[in-house]
Order: sequence, then C-alpha cells, then structure tokens
Amino acid sequence: MTGMTSSARPHLNRRLAEFGTTIFAEMSALAVATGSINLGQGFPDTDGPAEVREAAVRALREGRGNQYPPGPGIPELRTAIAAHQQRRYGLSYDPDTEVLVTAGATEAIAAALLALVEPGDEVVALEPYYDSYAASIAMAGGTRVPVTLRPHDGSFRLDLDELRAAVTDRTRLLLINTPHNPTGTVLTRAELAAIAELAVERDLLVVTDEVYEHLVFDDAGHLPLASFPGMRERTVTIGSAGKTFSFTGWKVGWVTATPELVGAVRSAKQFLTYVSSGPFQYAVAEALALPDSYFEEFRRSMLARRDILAQGLTEAGFEVFVPAGTYFITTDIRPLGEKDGFAFCRTLPQRAGVVAIPNAVFYDDREAGAPFVRFAFCKREEVLREAAERLRAM
Repeated sequence: MTGMTSSARPHLNRRLAEFGTTIFAEMSALAVATGSINLGQGFPDTDGPAEVREAAVRALREGRGNQYPPGPGIPELRTAIAAHQQRRYGLSYDPDTEVLVTAGATEAIAAALLALVEPGDEVVALEPYYDSYAASIAMAGGTRVPVTLRPHDGSFRLDLDELRAAVTDRTRLLLINTPHNPTGTVLTRAELAAIAELAVERDLLVVTDEVYEHLVFDDAGHLPLASFPGMRERTVTIGSAGKTFSFTGWKVGWVTATPELVGAVRSAKQFLTYVSSGPFQYAVAEALALPDSYFEEFRRSMLARRDILAQGLTEAGFEVFVPAGTYFITTDIRPLGEKDGFAFCRTLPQRAGVVAIPNAVFYDDREAGAPFVRFAFCKREEVLREAAERLRAM
C-alpha cells in the first residue's frame, strides 16, 4: 500500500523528538503575519560596517572563497582570530593548529559536543540556556545537567555551591555562556575563578560560548575563561562574527583551543558542513582588524538601545532585569497580572504589535522559566521607542 511505512516507529530520532520547531521560527512567523515589531529573534535590523560588507563583495569579485575554502578556515581569518585573542586578552593561539572556523557559533557548539561527549557522559550547563545546547547534548548522546541562574537583586546569579554539587563522576564537561543569553548576566571574575578551580580539581573539559564578548556594558570588559589558571589546556572557546559585526546571515564562527581539542572538534565539524561562508571569511578577517574605536562605539550604541527599551518596559509595568551584557533583556510578567510566558508571547502581537520570546523554552524546568519573557534590543532606536510606546499603551 502506497504511503505506508514498514514500522510504527516515529520518523524523527528519539533524541530530537522533544525539540520540535524552534520558538524563534514560530514567533518570527507570527511577527510577519501580524506586522508586529520583532523583538524576539536576536538579529539586527541594520547591516554592520559598510567597509566589511564591501570586503565580502571584493572577495566575491576577485574569486576568493567562491570554491571550497580550506577545512580549518582560510589562513587570513585564522590569523586574524589569533591576533584578536592576543590583542584583546593576551591569549596566544597558533593560527595553524589552534583555530578552527565554523558555520557560526551554533555549529561550533554542536561540533564540540559531538566530538567531546560520549553516550552517558553528563554535561553541566547554565540554565536557562540557548536552545541549541540541549539539542546538541542530545545528539551527542549526553545527559544534560542544568544549574539554574536565579533572580537575585535585579539580575540572575549563579549559585557556585549548586554548580559544585552538580558535578559527578560521570561529568565530562561544563558548558558555560558568558555574557549569558537570555538573562544578560556577565559572570564575575570571582565566579569564573571558582569555575576554573572546579574544572581543574575535577579534571573537566569546558566549552565556553563567548559570542557576546564585545557587549559587556561595564568598564571591566569581557574575561575569557581560558585566561584563568589551568584553563588554557582544557577550554574550547567559541566566538562569532554575527553578533559583533551585525552580519548574522554570514554564519562565521570559530573555535580556539589546544591542537588536541581543535583536532577533535574539527573531526566532527568536517562531517557537518565541511566548510562554509567562503568569501565572508575574507571579510571577517578584515572586520576583526578594525580599530578598538569600532568595538567601543558598537558597545556604546547597544548600551543606549538597552536603556531605551529597559525604560519603556519598566514604564509598561514589567519587572526588568537590566542586562550587564548581550543584547537581550529578560523581564518578569507577574507585575502585569500574568504568569504564563508562552500564552503572553502568543497574544502580545495582537495586544501590542510586539513580538518577544518566552524564556521557558530555555529551561528544562518549564515552571522555573514560566513568568520570564525576553526582548531583543539590537534594533534601531526609533524602532525600540515605537515598541516601548506600544507596550506602554497595552
């Protein structure tokens, strides 16, 4: 009989069955359908620097990157990534053996976990976490062990005792994200030092997602975990061009680590995309060499946008957790008489013409995340003012 399958087993691998379509696809479609301002998905509404875009055009016209680039990434970009790590943080990486270019940070995370995690290994991750973390751990056959950041004095904080208690003999690695999406928390020097001590003491690998490294709003700036004692040899650091240069569609990310760790991640990565983003790699190499004034102006402009949206959300009645980093604001909807973030976000476009994301999608414990909703402020200032006005009028 046509159309019948030979088995009643579902088509989708059971490891992925719990994930379904991402909330970002659902909410972005809702934004289009209702003509709402999309403060859900984290992509800018303007392009990054014109000279970086023109560098990509130049590479295309000159035939650079139109065919397969080298597996680890083009030498120019690997050299630029190593120079960036050295200049910004004093971290020295060999561009030939310790840098790997990936199809965005999402592939870097997937490749790192597929490479380093065996079935049955436990992966400790900070909850709420970006949705690809859980899916990548599942695809690797690992078991995720969430350690929840909880609201405290206006921000979400890590309980170091809870983190220590989460580590068992089956723990393979810690998956750390700072600046943290979706809460906007930036781990302090003391917290990072404690994580480093724990990793060394228990001989753990660490994968650290630092894609928002240039969006830390206090003057201390970003502190890479790999710079702490004992961490250089056990840390896979992930970076990305998308967030820093506002070209999220180019999907250029990278990994820096020891030759052994980079080699492991590359073994998995080569069977995912093999290579990607050829001409864009040349453009990102030029972008990373932009003067410090670019990065400072980028940070200042996002800080101004943060403050516009934070004020608007506060005046609209939300409890606002003002982020120390990233371009997301987490809010608590309970002061509005609401408690279900999913229901709130699904009706918000009709009620206010604004789209947001329910934080519960970033939690294993959906109840813990139920009253929290995330807004993105990587939009033009006039768009944020209009969104704030609509929310105040709701």
